[in-house]
Amino acid sequence: MTTLAAARVDTGDTAWLLAATALVLLMTPGLALFYGGMVRTKSVLNMLMMSFVSIALVTVVWLAAGYSLAFGDDAFGGLIGTLDHAGMAGLGPDSVRGTVPTLLFATFQLTFAIITAALVTGAIADRAKFAAWLVFVPVWALLVYVPVAHWVWGPGGWILTELGALDFAGGLPVEIVSGASGLALCLVLGPRLGFKKDAMRPHNLPMVMLGAGLLWFGWFGFNAGSALGANGLAAAAFLNTLAAGSTGLLGWLFVEQRRDGHPTTLGAASGAVAGLVAITPSCGSVSLLGALAVGLAAGVVCSYAVGWKFRLNYDDSLDVVGVHLVGGVIGTLLIGVFAVEEMTGGPEGLLYGGGLTQLGRQLAAVVVVAVYAFGVTYGIGRLLDRTIGFRADEEHEHTGLDLTVHAETAYDHGVLGHGAPVSASVLPSAQKVKPQE
Repeated sequence: MTTLAAARVDTGDTAWLLAATALVLLMTPGLALFYGGMVRTKSVLNMLMMSFVSIALVTVVWLAAGYSLAFGDDAFGGLIGTLDHAGMAGLGPDSVRGTVPTLLFATFQLTFAIITAALVTGAIADRAKFAAWLVFVPVWALLVYVPVAHWVWGPGGWILTELGALDFAGGLPVEIVSGASGLALCLVLGPRLGFKKDAMRPHNLPMVMLGAGLLWFGWFGFNAGSALGANGLAAAAFLNTLAAGSTGLLGWLFVEQRRDGHPTTLGAASGAVAGLVAITPSCGSVSLLGALAVGLAAGVVCSYAVGWKFRLNYDDSLDVVGVHLVGGVIGTLLIGVFAVEEMTGGPEGLLYGGGLTQLGRQLAAVVVVAVYAFGVTYGIGRLLDRTIGFRADEEHEHTGLDLTVHAETAYDHGVLGHGAPVSASVLPSAQKVKPQE
């Protein structure tokens, strides 16, 4: 590294962002366990694979063009960046962004793009073609995630510079985009076989709790890492993250106890995630009191929102809409209520004398991002469904995608435990019974 570049790099900030990047990447395997435990035994490996393959697909796309389009100099009225850094051109070890190496900043932002794609899988669990997912992710990352990331965080992005909406760590590009995209895809694919008729309970709640714990652990890198430095703002975001996750968990359990008479482990995990989702955009804008309120609101509202799919007849398998879309909307809007000047450096929320101005900006950003993500994702999904097919074959779905797609099973005792016997036509060749010679 040259002397000039070395002088601009803060080793403390760099060390913290290295750790935060690893934490955020860990969230995707954590999400895989969280989702994997929530599905039935016959498709758990497929659920894990959809998250893990997202790491590889998004990484390639991000390095090829995604980073440059999202964080390159603005090329078109705040809508998208340039391709000047396609293939990471010009971003060697001497390049610095702020007080950290540009390559580290780019990698940190990559981990956000990865988990956003992986989050969408929860809405289409048990019924999506794996091959179609491999095609969908690169196209979706470039057409949906990358533009929104530029709007919110990129140089000259219109939401940041023109609208003035605040989003510290990803309520818009991550939570609302994943939730709206998940809603679009579950409408494209239609409901699972037996939706609203068969019991579709989580097959492994300890796995769900482990996944939720890893998500919570990684979320500290997600939120506090977004300060891009080892400083007081990072510390405040860290504490706000812990506080909101806690009140989200308690709020969800309160609703379960009052409504159903039983606080559940699934409810505890879901409530913590709901609180963490809501604090993501607001952790760098609200005080500790505001963080407690944001988390509690998300825990209570999201616990009701997950039931909307039964009334409205959309099969959001693992509640991506009810938790991530709704939680993201709550957290983004409440910035306009609870934002404090000591955190934002200027804008204040309704309760702190800021009037309705900031709330209006937040609402406008939510509507535009949600509509854009839903519309473009629906178009991509419909195109793939009409060409290569996005919905798994009925026989494959009935048997389970683990065996029919990946030729594996998570549990030996679970292979034939769901419905009719397995047809020989869907068994991998190695498992077909050969006649005796």
